[in-house]
Amino acid sequence: MTEPDTTRRMRLETDHGDRETATTLARAVQPDNTDEIDTRVDGSCVVTTVTRGTTGGLQSTVDDYVVNLQVAARVADSALDAAPNRERNHNTDIDGASTESTTTEPDRHSPTDTHE
Repeated sequence: MTEPDTTRRMRLETDHGDRETATTLARAVQPDNTDEIDTRVDGSCVVTTVTRGTTGGLQSTVDDYVVNLQVAARVADSALDAAPNRERNHNTDIDGASTESTTTEPDRHSPTDTHE
């Protein structure tokens, strides 16, 4: 007789409005991923699957992940608010697919600007 599968699994999907933001957030939380956590980007969503052997372990890991994702989202929002002059450039996302990203555009009215 074989042992029943006692693995607990949870899939979390969070929509961040666009692929660029989802990619940024997925990259931010990936360093904390263990072998039991898989994070990927699907369109404008970050999709994370957590697999643990116990319900308590699953709850703890998911709680930690959600806090990390919230912090990453706040940091990303703050960074975008702090850099209002942005221009889009081509880049690749976490899955290697083509996407757009943003870079800061020079301030056209900086003190070093000699053109009036």
